[in-house]
Amino acid sequence: MGHPPLEFSDCYLDSPDFRERLKCYEQELERTNKFIKEVIKDGNALIAAIRGYSSAVQKFSQTLQSFQFDFIGDTLTDDEINIAESFKEFAELLQEVELERSMMVQNASDLLIKPLENFRKEQIGFTKERKKKFEKDGEKFYSMLDRHLHLSSKKKESQLQEADLQVDKERHNFFESSLEYVYQIQEVQESKKFSIVEPVLAFLHSLFTYNNLTVELTQDFLPYKQQLQLSLQNTRNHFSSTREELEDLKKRMKEAPLTCKLPGQPTIEGYLYTQEKWALGISWVKYYCQYEKEAKTLRMTPIDQKPGAKQGTLDLTLKSCVRRKTDSIDKRFCFDIETNERSGTITLQALSEANRRLWMEAMDGKEPVYHSPITKQEEMELNEVGFKFVRKCINAVETKGITTEGVYRTVGSNIQVQKLLNAFFDPKCPGDVDLQSGDWDIKTITSSLKFYLRNLSEPVMTYKLHKELVLAAKSENLDYRLGAIHALVYKLPDKNREMLELLIQHLVNVCEHSRDNLMSPSNMGVIFGPTLMRAQEDTVAAMMNIKFQNIVVEILIEHFGKIYSGPPEDTTAPPVPPPRVAARRHKPITISKRPLRERPVFFGASVEESGAERLGQTPNGGGMEAPRPLQRSRPPAPRPGGDEPGRAPAEGRPQPRTEPEPGRPGARLQDGGVKPAGKAANGVVASPALRSGTLQARRPAPRPGGNRDGECDGVPKPRSHGDKPVIMRPPVRPPDPPCRTPVPPKLEQKPDLIAGTAEEMPSSVVASRTKFFETASRRTGSSSSPQGRIPGDES
Repeated sequence: MGHPPLEFSDCYLDSPDFRERLKCYEQELERTNKFIKEVIKDGNALIAAIRGYSSAVQKFSQTLQSFQFDFIGDTLTDDEINIAESFKEFAELLQEVELERSMMVQNASDLLIKPLENFRKEQIGFTKERKKKFEKDGEKFYSMLDRHLHLSSKKKESQLQEADLQVDKERHNFFESSLEYVYQIQEVQESKKFSIVEPVLAFLHSLFTYNNLTVELTQDFLPYKQQLQLSLQNTRNHFSSTREELEDLKKRMKEAPLTCKLPGQPTIEGYLYTQEKWALGISWVKYYCQYEKEAKTLRMTPIDQKPGAKQGTLDLTLKSCVRRKTDSIDKRFCFDIETNERSGTITLQALSEANRRLWMEAMDGKEPVYHSPITKQEEMELNEVGFKFVRKCINAVETKGITTEGVYRTVGSNIQVQKLLNAFFDPKCPGDVDLQSGDWDIKTITSSLKFYLRNLSEPVMTYKLHKELVLAAKSENLDYRLGAIHALVYKLPDKNREMLELLIQHLVNVCEHSRDNLMSPSNMGVIFGPTLMRAQEDTVAAMMNIKFQNIVVEILIEHFGKIYSGPPEDTTAPPVPPPRVAARRHKPITISKRPLRERPVFFGASVEESGAERLGQTPNGGGMEAPRPLQRSRPPAPRPGGDEPGRAPAEGRPQPRTEPEPGRPGARLQDGGVKPAGKAANGVVASPALRSGTLQARRPAPRPGGNRDGECDGVPKPRSHGDKPVIMRPPVRPPDPPCRTPVPPKLEQKPDLIAGTAEEMPSSVVASRTKFFETASRRTGSSSSPQGRIPGDES
């Protein structure tokens, strides 16, 4: 139960019950003061925590932006470009988020801390001053009254009259202080309802507005996230494909180091030691040697030069090479060479016996060493049997398992694959295998097809066109990519082009069932890129181009209809486009350069808005609609056969749009006037791009049939225990604090009571006090104000 009101007439009686009720008000005032201090303390801590979090996020974004990806090779794929730019995009997005947060934090103190501090100091502090004056005047009055009652009646009449006047004056001062104090403490008790809640509401609104903007940024981020995830998955697939080839190359390098050479490199190269004869003896000098067999040129670059020596690279022409006998020199692994540039023989020392054999074989030494040839898998040919095998495999896949999940990605048993290939390519009866029978599963058939294509003596797309196809895939111009690959396809030999068309047509059919088999053109490119294309040299640089081989196959699948509709007008590949000066034709995915949304101003921006804006002017000069005042009425009694529970009313329950809603807290000012509001919720002019339903629970559209039971004119009935609360934003900005509102005109007051007090009171207190007296007069129906004669004063 609330506190009983303090009547002004009780100030005259000053009864014990009045004092007890006044004490309850004072205890409530002290509790409110303590609560405001806690809110201010915790609010400052929250604002400081938000600032600290914002600083940490900004530092994190700076760290992301400072990193730059490096790459292997001379060109990046589109997916790799997106990944390389991702940290910059992340950083710019975080900075955009923190910009919004910094705006919110800058206004937080003005919205929450300052209004509460002002209320505590101006209202509660002023009330405590009134209390001191009340207690002081009361003590003075009652002490004088005690002395007055002890005066003897035998004193002179003039002295008694003068004493009566003194007592009456002190009684008047005490009653005036009592009235002022009672009025002030009741005013604070009533005004705290909006003076305390309003700043917290404003702060929460700014916080939720920021959260709403963050949600919008998240929705803007989702398409970029999906595209980046696709680029990451494609790059991971390319990496897996390249890693398998590199592991195979590494294994072959361990078996025979000189099998993997780049074209144009020397026949053999490596470190050799040369015997040098000096005046004081013989020494061995380390050289890095490179020998070209066709030109018989030997380049020797000294490694361990002596201090002061001016010996440079030696270019020699080989005449002969002879292995050095073991018993003729105390060093191992030696051989002698003769050159045109030097007279006599040059003794060289290899690093091992096997290394010496390789050098002597390359130089056609007199005792060449025959080492065992490198075992190589038996190669297959693109012949009639091969075409028959490919067609049978394609028919089997399209008949038995085109919708199988992971078709061509799932690997079959090596034993079964070899069994199928041996049976099909048996010289006695080639092609005499029924792939439609149940003896061969889909995994075995697809793995056999890939094995056959990969082990052709020359890949389907030929060594000759390999570099041109990779160069076309590396182009940044998408039109050039397609045109160049289109032209190069028709440069293939007839049987190769026929085989390629047969395979790509099949892959297109497989990709059309990607919803079932999960095999997209990109996935097919990863599988068939290394199968249909292969570099002639086995090097790491060639392996790093596998991702571009995958892109070539992906383009063939996606543009099959155009490429195989006929040869281009000019079968030669288009010229290589010049170095890029303008922007890319294929722009990398980005989020930071998207069109910015129109941002609503924060809640606190209205504190400093101009008078024109308060009268309904938008920043663009347009007017704003004002909500209707709240119409309160008693809820009607439930009608039999009325509306169903939970059905939305036809009137009084607004749609979840941004229109202002009457019947909500904050729709009226404390003086009974209506504050103009914008067409958007919370006093914000909403833009088309701004989604209003983010923080607002969605409600069904109104249905005909009236309101729900217990609701009338937009006033909902109290929610029962089982009902779920509906969280809604306040439709308009709550009224300004009392200290911000214009001061209404004062009533004429007698100077004897307000003299010396108006200067002590703040302007907000004076305004509220005047209004409170006016309200009290209307309630009592009396035309006299409390500033007039004190009831019961007959002196």
